[in-house]
Amino acid sequence: MRRVRVLLGIAFLLPLVTIQAQVPAAAIEMLRRIFASRDFSGDGFGPARWIENGTAYTAVERSPTRRGGVDIVRYVTATGDRGVYVAAEQLVPPGDSQPLAFDDYAWSADGKQLLLFTNTERVWRQNTRGDYWVLNRSTGALRKLGGPDAPPSSLMYAKFSPQGDRVAYVRQGDMYVERLADGKVTRLTTGADSLHVNGMTDWVYEEEFDLRDGFRWSPDGAKIAYWHFDMTGVRTFLLINDTDSLYPYTIPIQYPKAGTVNSAVTAGVVSAGGGPTTWLRVGGDPRDDYLPRMQWTGASELLVQQMNRLQNTDRLLLADATTGNTHPVMVEQDSAWIDASAAEVTWLDHNQRFLWLSERDGWRHVFQVARDGRTRIVTPGAFDVQSVVAVDETGGWLYYTASPDNATQNYLFRRRLDGTGAAERLSPASMPGTHQYDVSPDAHWAIHRYSSANTPPSIDLVALPSHQIARTFVTNDTLRSRVTALGSRPTEFFKVALHDGATLDGWMIRPRDFDSTRTYPLLMYVYGEPAGQTVVDTWSGGTGLWFHMLADLGYVVASVDNRGTPAPKGRAWRKVVYGQIGVLSSAEQADAVRVLTATRPYLDASRVAIWGWSGGGSSTLQAMFRYPDVYQVGMSVAPVPDERLYDTIYQERYMGLPTTNAAGYDSASAINQAVGLRGHLLLVHGSGDDNVHFQGSQRMLNKLIELGKSVDFMEYPNRSHCICEGRGTTLHVYSLLTRYLLEHLPAGPHSHN
Repeated sequence: MRRVRVLLGIAFLLPLVTIQAQVPAAAIEMLRRIFASRDFSGDGFGPARWIENGTAYTAVERSPTRRGGVDIVRYVTATGDRGVYVAAEQLVPPGDSQPLAFDDYAWSADGKQLLLFTNTERVWRQNTRGDYWVLNRSTGALRKLGGPDAPPSSLMYAKFSPQGDRVAYVRQGDMYVERLADGKVTRLTTGADSLHVNGMTDWVYEEEFDLRDGFRWSPDGAKIAYWHFDMTGVRTFLLINDTDSLYPYTIPIQYPKAGTVNSAVTAGVVSAGGGPTTWLRVGGDPRDDYLPRMQWTGASELLVQQMNRLQNTDRLLLADATTGNTHPVMVEQDSAWIDASAAEVTWLDHNQRFLWLSERDGWRHVFQVARDGRTRIVTPGAFDVQSVVAVDETGGWLYYTASPDNATQNYLFRRRLDGTGAAERLSPASMPGTHQYDVSPDAHWAIHRYSSANTPPSIDLVALPSHQIARTFVTNDTLRSRVTALGSRPTEFFKVALHDGATLDGWMIRPRDFDSTRTYPLLMYVYGEPAGQTVVDTWSGGTGLWFHMLADLGYVVASVDNRGTPAPKGRAWRKVVYGQIGVLSSAEQADAVRVLTATRPYLDASRVAIWGWSGGGSSTLQAMFRYPDVYQVGMSVAPVPDERLYDTIYQERYMGLPTTNAAGYDSASAINQAVGLRGHLLLVHGSGDDNVHFQGSQRMLNKLIELGKSVDFMEYPNRSHCICEGRGTTLHVYSLLTRYLLEHLPAGPHSHN
């Protein structure tokens, strides 16, 4: 039996000098600069908040008078006139000497009250639990919310009422409202425990529907609509913490794996002054139907979206907040799946019509939907709307992003709300790449962020629709000069035509001293699943700089987006992989490598590596197992080797149910293809990964051991899916990947045979 090499026990318990002997000194220094210093971190702006309907905005700036403190500064949008709105000195709590350090802030509607989120703690992906303070700008009073019984860092999702006189929040799974005039706290819900929560969500809703904050104030401030989660019956997954105490302990998570029991999710309305809850009668099965979105349409009515478990039917229901009765407005259906994240609803005409994103004509377009269900397209054409950015109902304009001619980029357009006339592109043609916009409420201004694969981000204020720059916030000139000084070749974009007729977008980075008469090893970067693209013309930060570093060591680094990734290329492009995640994608990735090495003589077909993280880690396993003739080296980070091990919402969305698509789950799970491994494989995982469980990699190792296959393995103790916790971790990960690549696929060109 061939042995299994465990890097944790061999390579990374050796002195640092061993690593330095394998990785060139210049590369070690570059790794340090990228992942352990701020040399390439760049400048940011904000957080900024629009106020006064967009005629002004606030930004956070370092205080010139209070060391370590920040001021919140108000700017007049049109003129740039500046004034300190809240000075750092006003943020010093009673009895303290230092101003509050805050992660986020929000204004009441009238701008008289400031809500600060401080002392925050991470809950799964984000810091969503902490302390909240309110500053009254008129009186200068600064007060901590929660009442005397609230433990430190125990409040979540605090929000002002529309009138600004109260704040609602979640504490230990129940909802509360606090009156700002006298600090009176009213408890709205009871019964929360480890399996029952109100106003917040379970793990899988947060991860897959991006739903964290689970309550909504009514427009008149009289009521609050909220989600209730009953996790009884959801199996408990136990993370094991081996590092933080003398004896290991477990961290329980209610985690529904594909095909298992979900939380029972219901929605109700409660008076902001307390009292009984009116539950919305949406029908269906609360465990097998999802409620991913809910919003008020008036003082006593809500719009609720209910999706079936297969996520191919989305019912839009109007609910009476007083009685709980509902009636349908429309039903959206798809033979594959519907993306709840794309279901953006904006109401028009005094809540008589709303805007809806749909792929019903084969492209993602904006439609107007009346209360009787009649629809009218607003953005016709053979292209995808990437996002709705703003609506200027007074002027009759819809602002949206799209890129009809280049699926790797993103630009701002506007079109008449009634769908007439031609679309107008507002982003400058002279700035190819990715444009992002935070548009003011009056749709006259936007904070504009621009970057490309070869251009670090810049941030400015632009007038709309002219896109004329009013002022520049961030140029990142220092970052640009440091990147330029590296002397690396720019990232090049290309298209590769496969034999089955599909054309894939890709990018490539060649060595700075590239010689077209010689052949180079090729490193492919992959994701390959419906949750993300890799081929996007945008600044990619440290990972992108690492790719350039590898190229300058003597590799050609490239990436392609196969069909099934969320590129704006139409519904058929994205959903052709339904029921076969990993199968078609790995075939197209391998075909792309074959075409590239056959058509570009400088690429060495006998020296090809592939790597990816999460879904990309899964794709790496698929590549190494299914196409050992194409890839000689693979580096798989935090993969899902068996699709039955991942969560219900994500896996069933793209694969259907394991009970009805058992053969599909079997063939699409990389672990069942492991017999094909012939090359060098590195498997990396964090043992504290609450998202893609370490369990999968352990099963993968067992399978490879059973098959007698060699594998190199690195465990990062108690790290989550990002493998980023702990001093030096990120540098360690990328140093490991660099060393492994150099060891098993030596860098540098060869002469043609």
